[in-house]
Amino acid sequence: MKSPLSAEILSVGTELLLGNTTNTDARDISIYLSELGINVFYHTVVGDNPERLAKAVEIARGRADIIITTGGLGPTCDDLTKQVLAKAFGLEMVFHEELAEEMKRYFREIIGVDNMTENNLQQAYLPAGCTVFRNEWGTAPGCAFEAGGVRVIMLPGPPRECNAMFTACAMPYLRALSDEVILSHSLHIVGSGESAVEAKLRSMMNELQNPTLAPYAKEGEVMLRITAKAKTAEEAEKMMQPVIDKVREILGDIIYGIDTGSLEHVVFELLKSKNMTISTAESCTGGFIAKRITDLSGSSAVFMGGAITYATQSKTSVLGVPDELIKKHGVISGEVAAEMAKRARELFGSSISVSTTGLAGPEGDGINPVGTVFVALAAENEVFVTQLNSGFGRTRVRTLASNCAFDMVRRYLTGLPVVVDYHKR
Repeated sequence: MKSPLSAEILSVGTELLLGNTTNTDARDISIYLSELGINVFYHTVVGDNPERLAKAVEIARGRADIIITTGGLGPTCDDLTKQVLAKAFGLEMVFHEELAEEMKRYFREIIGVDNMTENNLQQAYLPAGCTVFRNEWGTAPGCAFEAGGVRVIMLPGPPRECNAMFTACAMPYLRALSDEVILSHSLHIVGSGESAVEAKLRSMMNELQNPTLAPYAKEGEVMLRITAKAKTAEEAEKMMQPVIDKVREILGDIIYGIDTGSLEHVVFELLKSKNMTISTAESCTGGFIAKRITDLSGSSAVFMGGAITYATQSKTSVLGVPDELIKKHGVISGEVAAEMAKRARELFGSSISVSTTGLAGPEGDGINPVGTVFVALAAENEVFVTQLNSGFGRTRVRTLASNCAFDMVRRYLTGLPVVVDYHKR
C-alpha cells in the first residue's frame, strides 16, 4: 500500500441524506485517523440502496488504501453494507455461530428478551476470511479484510457503538499494518484565528515531512497537531520535541495546553490546584460561561455560582450595579463590566469573578457595533477589562466572549498579562 496511507469514509444510511441524523461517525473517525497519521481525502454518504452503494465502493477502491464504512450492518432488509462490500471484492458470506450465540446472550441478558427475532441472525454473516470485530456495545459485529490491495473496515452506524469499536478494534488493526509507530501531540490555541496562526507557521509547515504539522480550527480556537512516524515511540517523541519547542517559541502564550482538555478544563484544574473559586455575572453570554464550567465533573469544588443579568434592570436589582454608573457610561461599557465582576465576587464569596456585557445582535444600540463585548475579571484588589468585537452571529459572540473570559482567568492564574489585544493576535 501507498505511504502515507489514505482513507475514505463511506457512511451508509438514507437518514443521513435526509438530514434526520447528523453524521458524527465520519467526523469522529477522521479525528482518530489523523492520530494514526492516516490521511482522509474523502467523506462519502450514500443511501440504503445497493446499486448506489456498489458504485460508491467502486469509486472509493480506486482512490483510497483504506475504506471505512459505517452503518448498514443491522438486521433489517435495508442493512446491506456487508453483502454489497463482499460482492464488490468477490468474497463469500460466512455464518459465524459464535456471533449468533453472543447475540442471543445479549438479547437475553441486556435487553431481557429470550427469543430474538430470526432476522437478527443476518448480523452473524460476515465476509469470508475477515477479522471479526466483536460488538460489546450492541448486536451488530464489525469486521476488516484485505482484498485487491485495499483494506476494508466495516463498523455499525450508532455513534456509541461506532466510536467504541473503532478505538477498541479498528485502531489496533490499523496500527498493526505498519512496523512503525505513529504518535501525535496536540497544541491548543486561544485568542488567535486559524489564518493568523497559519501565517506565522506556513514556511515551517511546508518544510516539515516527518514529523508533520497541521492546523485544525473550531470557533474561537485553533489546534495544531504534530505527528511523527518512527521505529519506536521514543524516537517519535524525540523527533517531535524540537517542533513543539519551535512552535511554542513562535506562538508564545496563546498556547494554553498540550494534549489537554478544553480551555475551561484547564482553568478548572488551575483553580483546584490553587484552592481558589470562581463566580460569574453574565449578560450577553446568557449563562454560557457558567454552563461550560458546570459541565465539568467536580466543578462544585471551584464554582460558587452565577448570575444571568440580561436586562439592564437586573444588573442593578440583582448585582447592585449603581444606576448612575450605567447612565454615565452605558450598559455596554468596560466600567459596567468591571462593576458586575466586582459585585458578583462579593455576592458569591468567590476568589475571582468574571463578567460579560455586550451586543450579541442582531440590532445595535446606536453606540457600539454588533459583536462588541466587554469582559471583566475581578480579583481581591484588582479588576481587568478586555474589549472584543466578535462580529455577527449570536453563537459566535457568546463563544468568543466566554473563551476570552476563560483565557483571562488562565492568564491571571499563571502570571501572564491578563489584558491582551485579541484583534492583533
